[in-house]
Amino acid sequence: MNLSVIDTITRWSKEQPDSPALIGSQHALSYRELAAAIERFGAQLRASPARTIALALDNSPLWAVLDLAGLHAGKPVIPLPFFFSAEQIAHSIRDAGIDCIFTDQPEQYRKLLEAAGIEIGAEFTHGLNGLAFSDIRLRNISAKPLPADTIKVTYTSGTTGHPKGVCLGAAALQQVAASLLAATRGMANDRHVSVLPLSTLLENLAGVYVPLLAGASCHLLPLAEVGLSGSTGLDIKKMLATLIECRATTTILTPQLLHALVAAIEAGHPAPQQLRFVAVGGAPVAARLLQRAEALGLPVFEGYGLSECASVVALNTESARRTGSVGKPLAHAQVKFAEDGEILVAGATLLGYTGEAPVQQGEFWPTGDIGHLDKEGFLHLTGRKKNIFITSFGRNVSPEWVERELTLHPAIAQAAVFGEARPWNVAVIVPRGNTPEAVNAVNQAIEEANRVLPDYARVKYWLPAQAPFLPQNGQLTANGRLKREAIWQFYQPPIEQLYKEKSDDNLCNSNSISMAE
Repeated sequence: MNLSVIDTITRWSKEQPDSPALIGSQHALSYRELAAAIERFGAQLRASPARTIALALDNSPLWAVLDLAGLHAGKPVIPLPFFFSAEQIAHSIRDAGIDCIFTDQPEQYRKLLEAAGIEIGAEFTHGLNGLAFSDIRLRNISAKPLPADTIKVTYTSGTTGHPKGVCLGAAALQQVAASLLAATRGMANDRHVSVLPLSTLLENLAGVYVPLLAGASCHLLPLAEVGLSGSTGLDIKKMLATLIECRATTTILTPQLLHALVAAIEAGHPAPQQLRFVAVGGAPVAARLLQRAEALGLPVFEGYGLSECASVVALNTESARRTGSVGKPLAHAQVKFAEDGEILVAGATLLGYTGEAPVQQGEFWPTGDIGHLDKEGFLHLTGRKKNIFITSFGRNVSPEWVERELTLHPAIAQAAVFGEARPWNVAVIVPRGNTPEAVNAVNQAIEEANRVLPDYARVKYWLPAQAPFLPQNGQLTANGRLKREAIWQFYQPPIEQLYKEKSDDNLCNSNSISMAE
């Protein structure tokens, strides 16, 4: 049986005590130091009255130590992404019954908690190798029953204004990590560089647990140092410089990050020479982009997974790779299909959602994705069962959520939002009027809506509808629901042209709003 990540770290602390385990921008931890830090903070967590621990920190060795200490102490850890809106963070705190927050941005969280009406009972300051963090204890948060054995609650990027918390057990996390270690052929001389937030389950598991199982080193640098800001801002030169400077052998990218990396290298930027495995996932990857990456000699491997299945389900590998597929199911995963083609997965599935009854273990989980296995066992995705789309930065967006915010404003009569596999979202809007003043009012309305939406859900450009969405033109159901496919088919050419013309905007984080000409 495979050792747990904690037991494996203990083993490495004896076999290679001075080898670097976690490397930050200003300090590093050897395996001996990492094991000692996990033991120290784990003991403090076991003695703490806190029920659930939230991590609201930038990427650093400290993040990984506190996460692993929670695993060691058996206390549920809930990563809180900084790309969440204040409303989503407050919801997550109440939804999971979080009564303790570890953060390196205490002032920001004090203001957020005060605005949400959440009282702070006490605040302490701790440190690790010169990195200070605040321990904020919350007073008026009710305990919430989580499924037995819950060790991690991961909130997705939010398919609605109130994302669900996925409760996972240590056994599921360990299964997936062990499968990934084998599939990627993890080695002790690997140097993994994290460019995604550690609050993302994929990076948390594949970017920390897997390298540590291999006895390798994890480079965990602040996101600004690797070129990321928010969930869409990117300085690709910084990212490439980091990969080169750290001599990265492995990293994980979203499709949009891969696109930026490929474009920069094609434009003449030096390529990282040490990379042996670049995993890409979180959203569908265009086959042409994978072909461009391969032409540059980049070892890119597409995968597929979801939080409810403890992240990765299938992955292309060096020994089994097929462009156009998301790879073969990992060793722990069993895949079958419903009559309508929906992918069903068993092995390493969730314990349940926060606030809901536990899920029966051993059953197949409905993924909401449609697909098939080819004759050689490669998994292919052909569509999504519901309307949720995934941006090219890997963020889940429910169009109904964004449209609801838009149509709250009197300037907008109807709206249909699109953004599947794209860096920013587009809305087809029916304004209330066709005067220049009406157009300006729509721009203002979108700006107001964007202020209450997290950045990945905001609308960047909009197109005026040629006519209202009506049952008579096949774009509305009799009960008033948008017929999205019909709207998409009608407006696809101008939307595609808009993305083509505005492609330079996909690497910036501009908040400007305008109607497409």
